[in-house]
Amino acid sequence: MAAFPPLVQAMLDPSFYPHHPPQVDLVQTHISYLFLCGGIVYKVKKPVDFGFLDFTTLEQRGFFCQQEVRLNKRFSPDVYLGVVPISLVGGSFRLGDETAVVEYAVKMRRINEEHMLYRLLQAGRAGPETMQRIGGHLASAYATIPSDEKARTFGALDVIATNVKENFEQTRHYIGGPVTKEAFSSIERWSLSFMKKNRALFEQRVAQGRIKDCHGDLHLQHICVEGEHIYIFDCIEFNERFRFGDVASDVAFLAMDLDFNDYPDLGSIFVDAYAAAAADLTLSEVLPFYKVYRAYVRAKVTSFLLDDAALDEKAREEVLQQAKRYYDLACRYVTGNT
Repeated sequence: MAAFPPLVQAMLDPSFYPHHPPQVDLVQTHISYLFLCGGIVYKVKKPVDFGFLDFTTLEQRGFFCQQEVRLNKRFSPDVYLGVVPISLVGGSFRLGDETAVVEYAVKMRRINEEHMLYRLLQAGRAGPETMQRIGGHLASAYATIPSDEKARTFGALDVIATNVKENFEQTRHYIGGPVTKEAFSSIERWSLSFMKKNRALFEQRVAQGRIKDCHGDLHLQHICVEGEHIYIFDCIEFNERFRFGDVASDVAFLAMDLDFNDYPDLGSIFVDAYAAAAADLTLSEVLPFYKVYRAYVRAKVTSFLLDDAALDEKAREEVLQQAKRYYDLACRYVTGNT
């Protein structure tokens, strides 16, 4: 296994931090290093370029750290504490030093993992009241976000259609694998038909101010319910096309994730609570479209993992089955069998 970069090695030492945590635990994603330091978390972005995101320069990483804090404070102001520079001085890395900045870190308050929504659901500790509270919280957060001229451009049907058609083009070669030809054709035909038949509905959503700078990745792992507090975090900061859109797309993401994890009744309660709190009278008309879209995006992203030659047989089979479940869910949505 390759050694960690010098900065990561430095940040694994408890003495690196001014509050001297008893230990530091490292969690990695494909785009970040997260250092768990007692009650504080520092996130450092990896210098990677995946096309849909580019963190290859210090300037870009600094900018997107600032974006991450700004955007997530809309949903969880008490969690995102700021951006901290890291300098290299005399061969030593220094947190909070601006002398010779070589990296930036997002500083966050650590959330209790046991209170993550998916954990609460698994333990039977999240019911109708919890979902109603989440719906109300989300509606309150979106009420503070304007539907300005920039946001409204993402509500244009040609922009939405581009995203939808891209999904099908990027997954066509998975036919015969995780998705059958019949399911693929059914989902594609229904999605294109819905847009064609409902142009007035999409235009109405724009006129109603429902197109906003949203979250973009609203699923069970990104919500925490801790006592009276609800924290929604980890919105997409690195790509506006993945984040801007109809608020219904965010609502549909969480509702779809609840369906996928066998909590359809709680999904309906969440949707109803959000619609009531947001006075969103046309949500129910557009929600089926966005639930199909969100299920299909998850199917696509999961399918991409099958292209990883490093996957062993067992992992590949698990990914294949998960992708199939997402395609099947999207297909059930369009055939009305959910």
